Amino acid sequence: MAARSPSATSSSPERLAKLRQANAIVKNSWQYKCTGSARAAAVLAEHRTKRLVTGGPRGLAAQAAALIAQHGLDDTTYIYDLGNTMRLFRAWRAALPRVQPFYAVKCNPEPALMKLLAALGAGFDCASKAELEAVAAMGVPKDLVIFAHPCKRPCDLRYARDTGVSLTTFDTESELAKVSGAYPGIQLVLRIRCDDPEARCPLGLKYGANPEDARKLLAAAAALNLAVVGVSFHVGSGCKNLGAYSAAIATARGVFDIGAEVGHDMRLLDIGGGFTGHFDVHGHVQFGDIARTINTAIGEHFPVESGVRVIAEPGRYFAETSAALIAPVYGKRDRPTASGAVHKDYWLTDGLYGSFNCILYDDQKPQPLVLRSPLLPEVPEAQEEQQGLAETHESTLWGPTCDSADYVYKDVQLPELRNGDFLMFCNVGAYTVAGACDFNGISMTNPTKFYVFSGQAVDEAEEVEGSEEEEASEQESEEGGKAA
Repeated sequence: MAARSPSATSSSPERLAKLRQANAIVKNSWQYKCTGSARAAAVLAEHRTKRLVTGGPRGLAAQAAALIAQHGLDDTTYIYDLGNTMRLFRAWRAALPRVQPFYAVKCNPEPALMKLLAALGAGFDCASKAELEAVAAMGVPKDLVIFAHPCKRPCDLRYARDTGVSLTTFDTESELAKVSGAYPGIQLVLRIRCDDPEARCPLGLKYGANPEDARKLLAAAAALNLAVVGVSFHVGSGCKNLGAYSAAIATARGVFDIGAEVGHDMRLLDIGGGFTGHFDVHGHVQFGDIARTINTAIGEHFPVESGVRVIAEPGRYFAETSAALIAPVYGKRDRPTASGAVHKDYWLTDGLYGSFNCILYDDQKPQPLVLRSPLLPEVPEAQEEQQGLAETHESTLWGPTCDSADYVYKDVQLPELRNGDFLMFCNVGAYTVAGACDFNGISMTNPTKFYVFSGQAVDEAEEVEGSEEEEASEQESEEGGKAA
């Protein structure tokens, strides 16, 4: 055996000392103290994340004003609050301890968001080669990736084979034949239809096998020597009916039993997505009822001793409240109405072809908040605006393209704006920029981005106001009950 060189041996204590010093620096950083994770701290440092005491509309508006003043922003800009992302992850793990979240990349493939989730221990739900590549570039282990597309393009399936992706979904015999020819070694998950008809975006019409067809599909997979290891479902994006999860999990249990009868080793349950992640007026994640419903159903149909691994595919839950968008006004016009009033037209740097595609395709209704530019003189009615007492006008918010259908809202009430003022939209991290395109050659797919990490989701003033609104609402309910 060759002896170690003296130089290598002598440098070892120095190297260890440097490692200890580096470790001490990391653990003394605010990033580590806020996350408790060296990997998560590294993500925050990499993206030059600014620490904020509080987030919420007020905290983000103050940060946006500072960024406008510092950088002279004049285009669409996103502010990602990674503090919200971490709070949502911790709330998930506390509320659903048996369910490992696999972030749905399609919702928002923002690298900082994905890297933080990976550092915290999330898996990833990918639906294309590009999404698989993005996750692979972060070094995510193969057992934390599911290729959750029941009808894959052949080129994407070949990429999965060539890179060793180990898990994918299917819901037709056609897909089984495709997999058998291109990648018979991949493990399969049968997606069944169990959607909530009241969901914001029901998905069952396009994907998910009818449960009564499960035996035929599972037998077809066995005949092709393909391994089916589990069942998945998706109740629909923005699910409103808690009973949909209970019914779906019960149905999945029946399909599990059929799979075992046919000869498959069934060991994975994927409860899909449909989760929303909002904060109440006190900054707590609103997640109680849905978590209790899921935990009860899993405990009944897939108890711990069954050894079944349970995962989910939340996208909106993590992304929606993790981002705010600011868009400057760069054009305006007054239009007289038939009643003699004045209608205000404003042009924004973003529209239906950009992040506001969510209005058309996801039934979202992001609310505009006026953000006066710090680079312009202060308006006389600034105090009234902050108190919601300023005069408002019927206004239309036009997008930047030449398409006359490209408007965000018509007839929205706003105070008079100037060229250079901004509108801020909170809670726009889900299915917004991910669905944008660059129509007219106007860049809307790669907006400017900044990153913050708030210590809490709302500031004290918002918490007090929210509490007062809650008390007023409760009092009205009590009075209504007495009157009835």
